[in-house]
Amino acid sequence: MTTITDLESRNAAPRQDSQDPSIFGQTPWQTVGPYFHYGLPWKGGADLVGPSEMGARPDLMPPEHFLLSGSNVSGTPEGEVIALAGCVYDADGKPIEDAMIEIWQANANGRYASPDDDRADVALDQHFVGFGRASTDKAGVFRFRTIRPGRVPGPGNSLQAPHIALSVFGRGLLKRLPTRLYFADGEGNETDPILALVPEARRHTLIAQRKPDGTWRLDINLAGENETVFFDL
Repeated sequence: MTTITDLESRNAAPRQDSQDPSIFGQTPWQTVGPYFHYGLPWKGGADLVGPSEMGARPDLMPPEHFLLSGSNVSGTPEGEVIALAGCVYDADGKPIEDAMIEIWQANANGRYASPDDDRADVALDQHFVGFGRASTDKAGVFRFRTIRPGRVPGPGNSLQAPHIALSVFGRGLLKRLPTRLYFADGEGNETDPILALVPEARRHTLIAQRKPDGTWRLDINLAGENETVFFDL
């Protein structure tokens, strides 16, 4: 039988409910990813100039899924074919093996395959889309085959130096990290209106160097002493 004394004792005791912080430890952290390898970095998505399997990670998906997609290049684009490569590093300088890089660029004439670029005086290449995606491999390296882009209009009446827009996706990134790749010998680097916004001491993080084998190399550092310059969306 419950007595008045029992009820008073219960009411006097501190109440502990599901929101009482004393019954919880630190809230566990969660991360974003790994991204959906089946649907995002498709087979051939890193080759913008010809049919190949560049871009996806067949070791991260069942064989029957890897067969479902392929390159959709319709023909040979105009311009100089180039190879791009780089490694994505975390804040501790360790390669990130499950990141994804996305590129968007103009064609060799300096025109984008977009309705927003309707300049009639600049030729549109029907065989060049200008968009691609690549997974990093087990060593954190991404690779693309594409066309060296032409110069595009900038703010006012300026011309931008040839460049490729890059976006980084990966674990712990709630938003993509946008940046750019310029070429070390690019025409107009010294007057590019966007590159001029970057402090001179950090511009090298956006400028790819040509290696002896002809590949243009630009590593991406997400943080740390040599952090890549990223742009606001």
